[in-house]
Formats: sequence, C-alpha cells, structure tokens
Amino acid sequence: MNKYYLQRTLGHTVSLTGTGLHSGQKTTITIHPAIENHGIKFRRVDLPGTQDIQALFKRVVDTSLATVVGTNGAIVSTIEHLMASFAGLGIDNALVEVDNYEIPIMDGSAKIYTRIMEAADIIIQRLPKHFLIVKKEVNFTDNDKSVTVFPEPCFKITCSIDFPNPLIGVQKLTFDRAKNNFEKEISRARTFGFVQDLEFFKKFSLGKGASLDNAVIIDKDKILNKEGLRYPDEVVRHKLLDCLGDFSLLGMPIQGHIVTHKSGHTLNHKFIKELLENKEAWETGPAMMEQTK
Repeated sequence: MNKYYLQRTLGHTVSLTGTGLHSGQKTTITIHPAIENHGIKFRRVDLPGTQDIQALFKRVVDTSLATVVGTNGAIVSTIEHLMASFAGLGIDNALVEVDNYEIPIMDGSAKIYTRIMEAADIIIQRLPKHFLIVKKEVNFTDNDKSVTVFPEPCFKITCSIDFPNPLIGVQKLTFDRAKNNFEKEISRARTFGFVQDLEFFKKFSLGKGASLDNAVIIDKDKILNKEGLRYPDEVVRHKLLDCLGDFSLLGMPIQGHIVTHKSGHTLNHKFIKELLENKEAWETGPAMMEQTK
C-alpha cells in the first residue's frame, strides 16, 4: 500500500561536550526528542528566559565563517555539521539545549553527532513529513559560483569545487538520499583549512579551537595530519556536508536535485531566499513512499 514519509525524532535524550572551533570554549549540548511539527530548535540554557531559536533560514544572522542563527540577541554559531546530521538521518523534530554560543566542532565532521543520534533509537512519528517539492528549475549565480535546483522524484545534491591546489583541484560528488549512505560516505568528512589562513584567524581571534584533531590542514602539497585523508576526495565530501546543513534551514526536506559549484554558506543562504521567492517553482506537501506489496 502507499504510505507517506513520516516525521522522525529521537527515541531518548543524548548529550555531549566539546570545544568551539572559533571560540575555543567548551560547550555541552543536549538533544531532546520533540513532538510532531516542532522542527529543530535551539535553546540557550546559559541565557535563561531567552526565546528558543528556530533552525530556519529567516533566523540566520551570519554566514561569514560558519552558519549562525539567532533571535533577540541570543545566537547559536557553527550549526552546520549538527544540522547536516539531522538532515542526513531524516530527523525532523528535536530540541537542542546548549550552554554556550558555539556548537562543538568535535572531530571536524558530523560523525560523532550522527553516531549518538543513531544510538538514540530514531523513532517514526505519526504525522507525514512536509516537503518542498521542486516543480521548475531555479538558479542563483554569483560570478563563477552557483546553486541550481531541478525537479527530481527524490532528494539529491551534487557539489563541485575547484581549488588551485595540487591536492584538491576539481572534485565533484553526488549524494542520493534514497541510497541512505550519509553515515558512511558523508558524515565522516572533516572541515579543512590552509596553513596560510591561520594568520587571518589569529588576527581576528578566530579558530581558537582549531587543531589537527578537528580539521584537515593543508600546506601547499602536503597534508599535515599524520593519518592523512579519510577519503581521497574528503574536501568535496565536507563541502557537501556543509550544504546539507545549510539547505536544511528551509525547515523541510527538499524533493529535488540541488547542484552547487564553488558554493559556501553565504551563497547557500542567498539561494534559499531566491528559491522561496520563486513561488511558482515549488509547492509544499507530503510525499508518497514507493509502493510496497
């Protein structure tokens, strides 16, 4: 019989502590299950009385170095890896309590977040998911950077990058949600940076929590991490991970194929606004699962 895709949440509460990439400060996050249609929300428990912050594009207040959401002066920074885990696992509803302003970087990927949520026994809820169903192509371009979405029966995202570095160069990868390979193929890809960028971070008191334990550091034609790369194309896999987190801020899963070229947090956010303004290009509603016998 035909069935709709149903909403998901965690089976029980999970918690972890880590260091913020830019702040260098310790933060504990606690992820609670939530009822249907709750969405993903952040609560600053160190700022009692402040309003919960919805993980939505309209709450984005900064995209310069990470994706930051905020409401009435309270912010939560560097949410993209955690949001990618929610999106990759198809989790629609959760309350994230944090006791500082920056989400921990952990090992630089979404691996730890993904594993603790999987261990929390993800449960299927009663109400159907609502999708943004793409009906027409929408494109947003900024010089040589672009994001485009095409109609597609399921969710796919293709990322391509082009770095003038012999270890990276041109890389391209597609994630197909139907193949359910987020945990193995995407979640373990770490954030990366170049040695020459470290002076910039120091100048503006950023990257205080960065280390070889939570980032791939590239020095010209060398990887400084002793263990090397987790994948030959780990850089584009991490870019795709960031895109999953950014596009999840639509507040609903996408039924369509997103194609990005040299994109980043800022362009991803601009594309979301462009997409939502093109109201004839999409509709919202539940989506049917493939028919089963």
